[in-house]
This record gives sequence, C-alpha cells and structure tokens, in this order.
Amino acid sequence: MTARLIDGKAIGATIRAEVAEEVQALARHGLIPGLAVVLVGDDPASHVYVRMKGKACEEAGMHSVTHILPEATSEEELLALIDRVNDDPTLHGLLVQLPLPKHINTERVLLRVDPRKDVDGFHPVNVGKVVLGDPTGFRPATPYGVQQMLLRTGIETRGAHAVVVGRSTIVGRPMANLLIQDGPGGNATVTTCHSRTADLGAMTRQADILVVAIGTPMLVGADM
Repeated sequence: MTARLIDGKAIGATIRAEVAEEVQALARHGLIPGLAVVLVGDDPASHVYVRMKGKACEEAGMHSVTHILPEATSEEELLALIDRVNDDPTLHGLLVQLPLPKHINTERVLLRVDPRKDVDGFHPVNVGKVVLGDPTGFRPATPYGVQQMLLRTGIETRGAHAVVVGRSTIVGRPMANLLIQDGPGGNATVTTCHSRTADLGAMTRQADILVVAIGTPMLVGADM
C-alpha cells in the first residue's frame, strides 16, 4: 500500500475560513459566539495552547475570554469561576486547559462544566453522545480533526480496517468510536491497540488506516 501525505495545515486553514464565514453569518443576526478558556498554573505548553486558541478565536471573529489563574488556586475557586462562565449568556463555549495542578480534582472540574458549553467534549454527557452516535453532542477536537482530514482528502473509511493505537479518553477511545459509527468518515472495522498489545506490529501492518495516539515516542516504527 502506498502512503499518502495529508496536509493538515492546509485542511486546518480551510476549516478556519469556513468557521469565520459561519461566525459572520451569526453576527449579521446579532450573535457573536463567545469562548472562555481557563488556565490554572504555569505549565509552559498549556500557555502556548491557550494563546493559540485565543488567536484562532480572534481570527475567526469570535469573542474570546481567557482566565489565567495562579497555581495555588483552590478547587472551590476554580469551580466558582466555572459556574460564572456557565451562567454567562455571552459565552457559548468553555475550555478548561489540562493538566490541572495535582491538588485539584480534574474529574470534578470537568463534571462542573455545562455540557452545552463543553466544547472539549469531555463531559460524560458528550462522551455518551459520541458513543451513541448522537450528533448533538460535542466531539473531542483531535479525533474529530483526524476524521475531517480523512473525509476532506477522500480517504474511504467504509469497510476499511482502521487500527487506533491508544486508548485515552481524550483521543484513542473517541477516535475508535467515530470511525465505527454509521455515517461519513465511519463504518470502518476498528481495532484498538495500546502499549500492552501483544505483537503490535502484527496489528498495525493489517491497517488500511492507522491512527497513532499514544504518548510513547517511536512506539510505531517504519516496519510496522
């Protein structure tokens, strides 16, 4: 099988242009979509991600609010901020940047986000909707982005054997769920592998579509 190089940057630029058009259409009706991003602590990578999200919102014409809180912020203080964003009618989406400091219960924080504003797709309501194939839920960005790349490059997923390496709740599991659903970018036969899979190479070599979403560098080599 010949490998195909997918230009993710070009696809991303196209999607952002489409989003900007949709934002302009909403603005003509008096509605400006608003996104709140909450960052706790001094993780350098998280600060980069948050700046990128703010820039993307600005370029799309969206209203963006960033809350940067100190490392020592208590869990109750963070939950109170989430409650305020949940109740703010000018903010339609809420992202809590992960990871959170160790003294904060991440699960409790994610449960506090209004599922209707949970644009990361981490709330159990949205996780369940992805599993059920309910399009009214928010889909996690990375798996949905991979699915969009497949769709927009004309790669047929129907009947294909897709191997997903990784089982995280953020990428691996929702990726498998999206690929197996009945609809565009789905109907694949999906195998989920991970770091404990016996003879991983035997699995990946069978793949028509291989998605690697695991935090182990060089786990999948050229011979796999």
